[in-house]
Amino acid sequence: MFAAGDRVLVVACEDDRRAVGRTGRILDEVPPGPLTAGRWTVAGLGFLIAPVLCHAHELKKIRP
Repeated sequence: MFAAGDRVLVVACEDDRRAVGRTGRILDEVPPGPLTAGRWTVAGLGFLIAPVLCHAHELKKIRP
């Protein structure tokens, strides 16, 4: 569904509500597994927001 480097809009995020409405990029080079409970790592959301973990339904892919 997502690939490393994809730009995404965070529409919801259980990990950090401050990420909602921001755009970032996917860090994972492989689909998420049990270690992250199936959540994707999204970074580049802002200077004070660390990378967050979001489920696929919480993300919307942005076309370049």
